[in-house]
Amino acid sequence: MDTEINQNILPTPNPKIRVLFVITQSELGGAQKFLSQLVSHLDPDRFELVVVGGADGNKEMASILPENIQYITARHLRRNPNIFNDIAAIFELKKIITGVNPNTLFLNSSKAGFIGSLAAKIIKGKIKIIYRIGGWAFNDPRAWWQNLAIRWLEKISASWKEYIIVNNKHDYDQAFKFGIRPRQKVILIHNGIDPYKLDFLGREEAKIRLYENLPSSQKHASFLNTNLLIGVIANFYKTKGLEYLIEAIHIINTKYKPLNTTLVVIGDGSEREELVSNIRYYRLENKIFLAGRIANASKYLNAFDIFVLPSVKEGFPWAVLEAMSAKLPIIATAVGAAPEILENQKNGLLVPPADPQALADAIIKLADDEHLRRELGIQAHQTILHKFTLRRMLEQVEGLL
Repeated sequence: MDTEINQNILPTPNPKIRVLFVITQSELGGAQKFLSQLVSHLDPDRFELVVVGGADGNKEMASILPENIQYITARHLRRNPNIFNDIAAIFELKKIITGVNPNTLFLNSSKAGFIGSLAAKIIKGKIKIIYRIGGWAFNDPRAWWQNLAIRWLEKISASWKEYIIVNNKHDYDQAFKFGIRPRQKVILIHNGIDPYKLDFLGREEAKIRLYENLPSSQKHASFLNTNLLIGVIANFYKTKGLEYLIEAIHIINTKYKPLNTTLVVIGDGSEREELVSNIRYYRLENKIFLAGRIANASKYLNAFDIFVLPSVKEGFPWAVLEAMSAKLPIIATAVGAAPEILENQKNGLLVPPADPQALADAIIKLADDEHLRRELGIQAHQTILHKFTLRRMLEQVEGLL
């Protein structure tokens, strides 16, 4: 249920723990999937939940929430910095927090973390503040002085929060290195997933339906006739390193012409024009397909022979967990939680970030060895079952609530 912020939200007396979640974007990504999983499994007899999402993303977040959860759009809360929007967002969230009167304010992502905790500080109420970060924003590929400023904002605002949740050891270590200290403590909670609740299509059906979802201009026969279909599910941001994967496909296409490989990327975002330009520059229009956003993208994973995530910065990539659940062989860059999830040569392949040649070499390695692809996929699935369960993640977060 989507509620506009100008309505007066009056809390009703009840013994439940009232939790207000705030997330910067409603566009679906890892943070949104985490939040959806969490609120869908919290006991409605114990918790009363309200979710606030920013204006970016056409309320996609609202579409995956249970119907009984109230959803509020914060019109001024946006991903990109804008001094006027950001100031307006502080007072917008202040009004929402006052109206909902939560026991706990659960903030997701950097912008929501700073603006939400500042709004709560202005109110001066007794609200427990939990901040979950899916990857420190000061690790993004941007100017050094911008990242330094973001790091200082994280450090300053940390004291306004009781707990900070990180989802990988790298970010956990950085919190201590840079003095990002909440009132209570920093907690490491890995993402978790239930592989048996994912609705995967069969291989042939997935491939055909994925082809049908392509824009008409991209419906080349080479997509269906490829010997090796490489897949990515990622938003088109600089952090995802998709330009390096495009260059890797160019290397493969130039040096290993007998290898009939095709790449399809499910997703969209601000870097689309640049990626299209790169594809045209390398003349890879019949080798690389940008499928756009597709609802429930994970159901198409069985169409792929190899899953690749070429990020230059990550937290704990949800797409990798989904690919592991589908028993796919995975190539990932050694950033964020990837080295905690994947053991090189055992349940996946790890390569350095921003290195097209390393990506190309890893793809060639798997292309030439069907047995290795199958073994890596089986081991990846076993890793999910033993280390990254949804139950473990939920128990740890619910304990904080």
